[in-house]
Amino acid sequence: MLEFNPNEMTVPEVHRLLVGGVAPRPIALVSTVSKQGVDNLAPYSFFNTFGANPPMVAFSPSRRGSNGSLKDTYNNLVETGECVIQAVTYNIVSQVSVASAEYLPDVDEFVKSGLTKIESIIVKPKRVKESPFQMECILKQMIPLGDKNASGNLAVCEVVKFHVDENIIVNGTIEPNLIDLVSRMSANYYCRANGSAIFSLEQPNTKLGVGFDNLPDKVKNSKTFSGFELGRLASIQVIPTPTESRQYLEQYRLSENCDRDFSSLFQTYTENSNLEKMIELLISTNKNEIQTMIETVIKIAIEKNQIEVAWHLISLLK
Repeated sequence: MLEFNPNEMTVPEVHRLLVGGVAPRPIALVSTVSKQGVDNLAPYSFFNTFGANPPMVAFSPSRRGSNGSLKDTYNNLVETGECVIQAVTYNIVSQVSVASAEYLPDVDEFVKSGLTKIESIIVKPKRVKESPFQMECILKQMIPLGDKNASGNLAVCEVVKFHVDENIIVNGTIEPNLIDLVSRMSANYYCRANGSAIFSLEQPNTKLGVGFDNLPDKVKNSKTFSGFELGRLASIQVIPTPTESRQYLEQYRLSENCDRDFSSLFQTYTENSNLEKMIELLISTNKNEIQTMIETVIKIAIEKNQIEVAWHLISLLK
């Protein structure tokens, strides 16, 4: 593994490592207004949420890398103490990119980007109509993190009003596929949080899994399973007993042997991720060399979030 000492690197080199390794990063589309009444709009990907009571968010309007000067967002926020932070969706990301350009302080990025400004309820900065998630904020603290080129400034803000499009909420939760967020990565790369890029993973909280240390050696030492899959197996609270696994698997045994068509059937069921049919084949064959196939079925069970079934199948491994 490569090692780097930031004190021996140029600022651009450090920046490239940070934005490539700390990613994907959510984007704060921040609107402010100057004392002269000029609206400003700019995106920041050094951004996250830091508490719910009170609701706190923070982003970094860093100094310019070229000369260390302060940006319009920083100046406006320090002068007025108010901003609106919007989510950036795939629909508006190209327009947001336009707003990121270094326009002069008297230029309105709403106009340049074509995004629509609407009045806020509490603060003076305008909201972006096209964003489905908007937060009116007041500045609680601006923390300087340095005074050199590209040094950060941590703007800690309290949310005083949320605005959320009702069409992105399902059962009280913002649905990822409906909000369709984008995030920043290295160089000119973005990431879209939609479709197959999204997966669910139950948070354990008080549900204590058996842990990696209780996985059988034949599973831990297998070169088939990824760390993700081993972690899913380790999340189960109680490992099924051999009797429970035997009883579960017996229900899939077919009345006649399927050795003759085993390979072709297994291939077909694998391509279709037909877990039940794959288990039927494994239980109903007399073939000895099926360990790799068993591991394949275990992987599919994990993929389908059927962790207990995966553990039953582990009992077939030698």
